[in-house]
This record gives sequence, C-alpha cells and structure tokens, in this order.
Amino acid sequence: MGELRETFDNPATCGLPQALEVMGERWSFLILRAAFNGYVHFEDFSSQLGIARNILSNRLARLVENGVMERKPCEHDRRKVEYRLTEKGYDLLPAMLALRQWGEKYGQNVNPELELVDAEKGEPIAPIAIRAADGRELGWHDLAWKKRGEKGKPDCC
Repeated sequence: MGELRETFDNPATCGLPQALEVMGERWSFLILRAAFNGYVHFEDFSSQLGIARNILSNRLARLVENGVMERKPCEHDRRKVEYRLTEKGYDLLPAMLALRQWGEKYGQNVNPELELVDAEKGEPIAPIAIRAADGRELGWHDLAWKKRGEKGKPDCC
C-alpha cells in the first residue's frame, strides 16, 4: 500500500481501536445479530444466544453506553424494557455482514440454511466489497494512503 503508512502510536489517528473497544468480542456481535433479527427483550437475547445473564447484562449495558443500542420502556408492558438498535447500531450492518461472509467462506463446516436476499427482488446480496467513489471494486493492491485533505493521486502510485 505505497510508501505512506499508518502510525500505531496514536489511537486517535484510526477508528479501529475505538470500534474494537465497543464491538471487539464475539458476544457483542452475536447480540447485534439477534437485534437485527428482531429480538429486543433481555430474556429473548438470553434464551436465543445461550449467554450467561451477567455477561449479557454487561454487553447490553456497554452497547447502550456506546450508543449502538438504546434501552426503552416496552410500550405494552412498562415493567419491561426493550433494547433497540440506534442509527449507530444499524451502521454496523456492513461490518457484520462482511465478517459473516468471511466466516462462511473460510469457516469449517459452515453450511447456512438461510441466505440474505434483497427483499425487493429476492436475489442474494452481493459480497461486501471495497468500492471506489465511482463504484469500481477495489482489491488490496489498488489502495494507498494519503494525508486527509490532499488533492490528487498519492505520490507513491
């Protein structure tokens, strides 16, 4: 990826460490997966995921604290609460689908019985890809770093 490289001494120069602080372990992604499948109640998350209650409580609190989910009173039963995805949570869908597709491609004995499709056409979604601003699909060797705000092509390419 060219001559210019990321620095690793300042976490503020990259969003990845911050994203990993919020989502960097499996239970957070499995809770997110359940939320995308319509689960909203603590008991449903617990029974569907088989997660220990203390871990579930901790992960839900962390997701709420970080704005990925929100905790709201249930409309039908004010004694219960619901955990709903926020816009920030919905924005994790491409990352989650990319990880899922990677796991289906490279995992052992992964044989999903369901496939995610375009609801309008019923066709399977395309693999998640890196695309240029003009829509071209890019591979690893098509990428380079340049300082934010600089115009034109990077010096290295």
